[in-house]
Amino acid sequence: MMRADELTVVHHDDTVSTFTDVTYTLSRDGLRVLTANGDEKALPSFDILTTHARFAHPPLAA
Repeated sequence: MMRADELTVVHHDDTVSTFTDVTYTLSRDGLRVLTANGDEKALPSFDILTTHARFAHPPLAA
């Protein structure tokens, strides 16, 4: 799973969903978002126009 401090999802009907402090998986099936509170949201791929992930700090080197 990837991590984002802020994840913005633009839907095909031009609505926008914004999630903060999340881990997510984006695949052909759609988007699965898990928040820091433990809430989970699944969006089907046909509903997603684009996604934008923002990180407050660059990832640490391995």
